[in-house]
Amino acid sequence: MGVSGLVPARFLTLTAHLILVIVILWSREENVKSCLPLTYTQDEYTFKDNQLIIGLSVALGLFVLELVGFFGGFSTFMPSQAMISTAAHASGAVAMSFFIFDLWECDTYWWIFGFCSAFPALTEIIVLLGVLVFHKGL
Repeated sequence: MGVSGLVPARFLTLTAHLILVIVILWSREENVKSCLPLTYTQDEYTFKDNQLIIGLSVALGLFVLELVGFFGGFSTFMPSQAMISTAAHASGAVAMSFFIFDLWECDTYWWIFGFCSAFPALTEIIVLLGVLVFHKGL
């Protein structure tokens, strides 16, 4: 698969992962309840709910950063960034699907966030710095 095949694959996996994060943000009640014991207080629920909202909101911010790099043309045709982003977001989309349907623990979300949202965003930041500050591509 050449660069021409990586661009649509990257876009589709990024979009799929983004949509799943938005779906969880809108309907997170069951996921929050799965993180709590059978009997819980309102304070415990609020704490876990806020924790999940913060994680999902930061992930949305990282998606915006990646989309700026992608649509801005900074990393669109960089095969290394495309492979990292495609692999991470494809894994993230699959993991988030299981997170929704199997009602995984909220702590599991942070692993998904780290490997599937934060890591590709970090590499995107490196690419953006390389292009904008140092005028070099990867």
